[in-house]
Amino acid sequence: MNTLVTNIQGFSIHDGPGIRTVVFFKGCGLECTWCSNPECISHLPEVGLVKRICTRCGKCAEICPTGALVFGEDKFPRIDRTLCNGCGECSEVCAYDAIVRYGKQMSVEEIYDVVYRDKMFYDSSGGGVTVSGGEALLHPEIVQELFNKCREADVHTCIETSGYVPSTLILQVLSCTDYVLFDLKHLDAEKHLLYTGKPNELILTNARIVIESKVETLFRMPLIPGINDDMQNISDTAAFLHSLGNDACRIELMPYHQLGKGKYESLEREYTLSDITAPEPEQIEWVKTTFEKSGITCMISR
Repeated sequence: MNTLVTNIQGFSIHDGPGIRTVVFFKGCGLECTWCSNPECISHLPEVGLVKRICTRCGKCAEICPTGALVFGEDKFPRIDRTLCNGCGECSEVCAYDAIVRYGKQMSVEEIYDVVYRDKMFYDSSGGGVTVSGGEALLHPEIVQELFNKCREADVHTCIETSGYVPSTLILQVLSCTDYVLFDLKHLDAEKHLLYTGKPNELILTNARIVIESKVETLFRMPLIPGINDDMQNISDTAAFLHSLGNDACRIELMPYHQLGKGKYESLEREYTLSDITAPEPEQIEWVKTTFEKSGITCMISR
């Protein structure tokens, strides 16, 4: 049983308790305008070009089996997305890693082997493995098998999810999950649709299912200036968390940044939030204080 993985990142301290290894799966049901992992949105393998390190040697075009790489007037290769099948042969001959393949087929055993290498760090820090993406829960059989192997080896398991998956998939994986990171993008259904491409009804339903499962859960909110940092959304989010019970009354803020912008450029996609800057420290503190005044424990991801 194989699946597409874009990256396995070790020594993470922002994706669950302790030191963790994060597995990024490909494919997501949402298309958030602020997404910092655009290479994880599509369910298909993709190839990107990082122009600033490209030497224009031409080896990528020579080896491409579909003729998808052609050189333009600027003498840089361009990727014809109608011809590219994401095979990645071009990335294998690029000595400077200017051609990047997003999406590698991996088996559960291969993923587990990478995860288990850092077992001693998990043991010393209370860490473990976190599955992310994209949306990891779109790969329930893979996640379930991986988590079962991890639990047998006493490795802590964590899901990072948008909640935009059929409820049956969440229920399938919760039984082997120790911790859930659950994103709440926006409580207003129309604005959620505008900025993520999907409404939020299913997400809110799944949030309740997760809390009722009694698996330890931390809700998280990307903090996007002018989009979801207003008083109305904070109040609505706090009220929703209260409606789920005491176990849900905490949230972690993830301030917006543009660190993923280069990936959009490599994939030749428009980055629509170029005019939005990171929230000011004062605004972040105001949001945190506002949540706390509403009875919600609030943390800030640094």
